[in-house]
Amino acid sequence: MSKATETVLEIDLKALEHNYRYLRSKLSPKTKMMGVVKAFAYGSDAAAIAKKLENLGIDFFAVAYTKEGVDLRKNGVTKPILVLHPQSGNFNLIVEHCLTPAIYSKYVLEHFIAFAEEKQQQNYPIHLKLNTGFNRLGFAYDDINYVNEALKKTKSIKVEGIYSHFAASEDLNERSFSMGQLEQYLNLSAEILKELPYKPLQHLCNTSGILNYPEAHFDMVRTGIGLYGFGNAPEQDEKLQPVATLKSIISQIHAIKKGESVGYNRQFIAEKATKSATLPLGHADGINRIYGKEKTNVLVNGKLAPIIGNVCMDMLMIDVTNIDCQEGDEVILFGKEKSAEDFANKAGTISYELITSISQRVKRKIIE
Repeated sequence: MSKATETVLEIDLKALEHNYRYLRSKLSPKTKMMGVVKAFAYGSDAAAIAKKLENLGIDFFAVAYTKEGVDLRKNGVTKPILVLHPQSGNFNLIVEHCLTPAIYSKYVLEHFIAFAEEKQQQNYPIHLKLNTGFNRLGFAYDDINYVNEALKKTKSIKVEGIYSHFAASEDLNERSFSMGQLEQYLNLSAEILKELPYKPLQHLCNTSGILNYPEAHFDMVRTGIGLYGFGNAPEQDEKLQPVATLKSIISQIHAIKKGESVGYNRQFIAEKATKSATLPLGHADGINRIYGKEKTNVLVNGKLAPIIGNVCMDMLMIDVTNIDCQEGDEVILFGKEKSAEDFANKAGTISYELITSISQRVKRKIIE
């Protein structure tokens, strides 16, 4: 029986290397790779992940917000970092830390050009985001003339990249929509490229795009969830290795009599004599209330134990009636031995939400 001392999120850098090399194997040697390390590197440890990927030869990084890029720079990351959703109030930090802003609207373009000119920048790199049907961020076809004219009037910025984002590249039932996005991307890009005296990087594919749409790899691809061990399809998951394993410990074991309840609002009533175990993590740690009421389970000494009752802020309870276990035994919520995808799906959500929800109060342990 494995013993534990506390709740910990183990981050396996060897698994990260495996995933990186697998995804690289799907690309032409000339195609660059951008590693997406937003949201604490999908809930793990952004600095540790980025440094490992930098050592492996990653070409670019992507983050959601400026602060994430600043934190990487402060941790010694030197490769280019694309900020996918910059705000005008952070332009000073972007330039100060040599970050690359994604420009996705007339407002952002106008204000960044004004800022860059004020700071006497020359050819500061930007990436243009195009809206090809996701309808989240990006320039539409009607904006392209404005973009081209704005670029002609300034030498303060230079288009390093032009990109868009697949909406459903993991779903082959949506292949016609994805192919439509690809066509729109090519058409919109062409309108910009014909006005530029140089060739920017073109990138469209996310992880599922890498795997399902090789014709759309272009100059660079972006991968997030794939690096962390998930391929959005069972056959791809088998070829990848989960980077993060969430482990906890049994704090106390209770003998629950028939008819007694467990937890807030008495959401578990014992139908028979039951043995429950309490773990020191809850919805403040990212194991949200949706995982309670026996929707999902954890692994205790090789056996599955359902989460019972409501998940508390700092604790949750499991049913270990038929499991040989003791206080101090290790519990695995997800990882190599137990899929985060399965854990999440049973509660009606996705692995992305689960792994990125693990709060920063959970100790991270880097495994080399």
